[in-house]
Amino acid sequence: VNISILIVAVVIFLLVIHHNFLSLSDFLRRELSDPSPLGLQPIDFIPAAPQRLTDERNDQEISVVIAASDERLGGAIAAMNSIYQHTSSNVVFHIVTLNDTVDHLRMWLRSPHLKNMRYQILDFDPRVLEGKVQVDPQKADTFKPLTFARFYLPSLVPHAEKVIYVDDDVIVQDDIVELYNTPLKPGHAAAFSDDCDSTSSKVAVRGAGNQYNYIGFLDYKKETIRKLAMKANTCSFNPGVFVANLTEWKLQNITQQLEKWMALNVVEDLYSKTLAGSITTPPLLIVFYKQHSSIDPMWNVRHLGSSAGKRYSPQFVEAAKLLHWNGHFKPWGRTASYAEVWEKWYVPDPAGKFNLIRRHSE
Repeated sequence: VNISILIVAVVIFLLVIHHNFLSLSDFLRRELSDPSPLGLQPIDFIPAAPQRLTDERNDQEISVVIAASDERLGGAIAAMNSIYQHTSSNVVFHIVTLNDTVDHLRMWLRSPHLKNMRYQILDFDPRVLEGKVQVDPQKADTFKPLTFARFYLPSLVPHAEKVIYVDDDVIVQDDIVELYNTPLKPGHAAAFSDDCDSTSSKVAVRGAGNQYNYIGFLDYKKETIRKLAMKANTCSFNPGVFVANLTEWKLQNITQQLEKWMALNVVEDLYSKTLAGSITTPPLLIVFYKQHSSIDPMWNVRHLGSSAGKRYSPQFVEAAKLLHWNGHFKPWGRTASYAEVWEKWYVPDPAGKFNLIRRHSE
């Protein structure tokens, strides 16, 4: 009898221990899976879309890459907001930034206007550019490493077959799926908007011919450039908005080709000095010379930032699918044209850091 009582007691004891262990395991699972109130999220964080949103939007995932520097973060936020609000597709933003901008970016992305947007934050390491970019010590503050993020698309979005890259000074006014579906010719790794298209204006640069030709970006006095046999009057293209086929990009080692021409420029100084020292566009022009497809010009209506004056009519601006304020006059500045169109998509900075100059308040 005593042995039977002892056995029953041991069984009861083991059952109690087992129950407590299960409760502890359940508690630990909740603690590990629930994010802390401080929002300690991994750098590559993509919030899951609510069920009602996935029901409303198409299943096709569209990857959009955008660089977000801290001093221009308001531009990137407005661009993403305009894309998201105009699409019914499953867009995922891959936001490339520097480590010291991540906290500010996360805070902004928690804004109610953006709460259902899917995104991934990627930290760009400027050390990847060592030996490939020559920085003037007197102008070190003006060097923007994130402008080269577009060179590394397969590393940033390794599982995508196709991506869209956009600059931070754009506003989209139509469904981005149309741009995503731009047909690329066989063997072409990217599609750009040519600078000779119908929406571009020709602006002469004294002593350099046309700023929309290759001669405006490359120094044809250099033997290395002349050996390429690229015609100096070839129409250039704008790399601020493009569609990339990453399968072809990887097959052709596009990133390695771009890095080669970056490194050669450090040694031989191959770029033209006529266009405010552009160092991002020339390698792309060389690598994609007569080897790129074209996007619809209405998907990159640019030069809105070239001057304070209004280059286009209000009707044309309204009809544009994508507006691009490339140039010195940004839409968050005092004198940019059609800044009121950009402001419709601007989301106020919850941290109060972004300096938006209101023109209509002057």
